Amino acid sequence: MFASRPAVHPVEAPPLADAAENPLGVRMKDVQGMPGTPGGLALRLVQFAFAVAALGVMTSTSDFPSVTAFCSLVAAAILQSLWSISLAFLDVYALLVRRCLRNRRALCWFTIGDGITATLTFATACASAGITVLIGNDLNLCSENHCTSFETAAAMAFIGWFAVSPSFLLNLWSLACR
Repeated sequence: MFASRPAVHPVEAPPLADAAENPLGVRMKDVQGMPGTPGGLALRLVQFAFAVAALGVMTSTSDFPSVTAFCSLVAAAILQSLWSISLAFLDVYALLVRRCLRNRRALCWFTIGDGITATLTFATACASAGITVLIGNDLNLCSENHCTSFETAAAMAFIGWFAVSPSFLLNLWSLACR
């Protein structure tokens, strides 16, 4: 029987890449907005600024404690500002010592924290905006209340939520890619 035999042809090994070009252990490029990047630090600082702005505007009025939605906006703004400034400090540390903050456990905590603060901020901003519309348009009581301050605080909370959302989505995406 004449059967063909497999032939083995030697293949040259690819040249070794320079370690500076492709460092070992790097799985993905740094996407700006992820933890430990300058974009991530900028997002955290914007989140902090708008949370503090919403908190300051809402607490500058004397009658915010009379409405539960406004009290919950103050609580959410406090939580958002504390969370954002904590992670901003962590981002500054990571940038200074050139550390990667994308291990699985850290990403899980960042994602959960961002998800909770984003949901809470959005819910309280919606509730505050709804109560402000009720006071201003339906009850026509803006002359007795601080409607412009309430509207400004709700707007600051919405802008803060817009800054939290990319952080949450990037952390969730990074966690899902692992």
